[in-house]
Amino acid sequence: MMRSLLLLALCGLLACKQGPDENKPDIIVPGPALPVQVWTTSADQAALMSSRTQDFSTSADDRHPIIAVDTLQALQPIEGFGFTLTGGSALLIHQMPDSERAALLKELFSTEANGIGVSYLRMGVGSTDLDPEVFSYNDLPTGNIDPDLLQFSIARDEEHLIPVLKEILAIAPDLHLMGSPWSPPTWMKTNGSSIGGRLKTEYYAAYAEYFVKYIQAYQAHGIRIDAITPQNEPLHGGNNPSMEMSAAEQAAFIRDHLGPAFQQAGIDTKIIVWDHNCDRPDYPIEILDDPAAKAFVHGSAFHLYAGTTSALSEVHEAHPDRALYFTEQWTGRNGTFDGDLQWHVRNVIIGTTRNWSRVALEWNLANDPDYALHTPGGCTECKGALTISGASVSRNVAYYVVGQVAKFVPSGSVRLNTAEPAGLPSVAFLRPDGTKVLLVLNEGSSSQSFNIQAGSRWIRASIPAKSVSTWVWK
Repeated sequence: MMRSLLLLALCGLLACKQGPDENKPDIIVPGPALPVQVWTTSADQAALMSSRTQDFSTSADDRHPIIAVDTLQALQPIEGFGFTLTGGSALLIHQMPDSERAALLKELFSTEANGIGVSYLRMGVGSTDLDPEVFSYNDLPTGNIDPDLLQFSIARDEEHLIPVLKEILAIAPDLHLMGSPWSPPTWMKTNGSSIGGRLKTEYYAAYAEYFVKYIQAYQAHGIRIDAITPQNEPLHGGNNPSMEMSAAEQAAFIRDHLGPAFQQAGIDTKIIVWDHNCDRPDYPIEILDDPAAKAFVHGSAFHLYAGTTSALSEVHEAHPDRALYFTEQWTGRNGTFDGDLQWHVRNVIIGTTRNWSRVALEWNLANDPDYALHTPGGCTECKGALTISGASVSRNVAYYVVGQVAKFVPSGSVRLNTAEPAGLPSVAFLRPDGTKVLLVLNEGSSSQSFNIQAGSRWIRASIPAKSVSTWVWK
């Protein structure tokens, strides 16, 4: 689990430089090794995870504010940072030439050399709206039913998704995986459609067994599903695929069917509720207020298309014995690197973790240049962290949003408490090897100097305008 990133000082540090055709990471030879590593990405892309080193100072510079990192106050554990590996993403990666695919996966999932150390992936249980077509694991001709799931099959996933996952897990065997369904099989639904509708009560038991079979089928391939959510965005029935599910319905499904089915099958995969926006903390609280349902629930997951990240703290205060996750936020084809870098670092990375999230995930890992890999009615503007065209890869803003933290904060780390000066949003972590990590955002239009109080030592720090920097030290 523990990844020793300080070995980087012995073999070179990462610098991502914008060339005429792509922004590909390169290795540079560092100067004299100093104890504090600093990595920066700027909104103007002059720096893209570029690195330098600096030394500690014996005192603070009284002219500038202080970010005090409290190494004695460990808060929530961190499970990982990453993306959703949609079916479209998996197809694009799997169809790359072997050598280019191997290099890309090593860059994404390794923490060595130019790797960014992605440690958590979310996947669709069946298709997401960023798959080339809609499917479930038990599709039948109209009018047919299969309550015993005799025709259950993950054959679609075996074409691209599972082969890519096996290559990823060979690089990062401790990677966490979460499965989220956009829709159950249509024959289980009240409207018989992949869009909207609700789960028929007579198929609650069959749908619980559907999850059991999904987890077991992946297990047969040597792939552990660490967590599932019962439904992606359960109050949004307009996507394709999608399904609506009220808090009362989700509580009943978990309490009476899914939890007992996992228990009977000996499955320890975590059950995470909600998986929707920050404007409805009442939804997961309603489920967790049911003691019989709560007994099977590990935590709650959020998106940020509505509401604010303070909703996570509201759920934490109501049920501090349950975990919190942030599982999706998109970047769009018409967004700017400048605006998206700052908004996503401030909200998705800093905002969610400072509000008790153990995970922060951006949405789609990869898109094609034409944004063509989506279902009918699915998202036509969702920009991936990568744009892949054959063997060619471009790195987009979400790559750097996640890279600025995933590379330095592995699973098993914990969040540390920090005092946050005005204008410098920040979050700090303690890694299993004792290394400290501080991520700071400067949204101002000029460079900002400040001090980092690191125990009895000081770091005199400076961050360029509209930039995010990560400081790493022992």
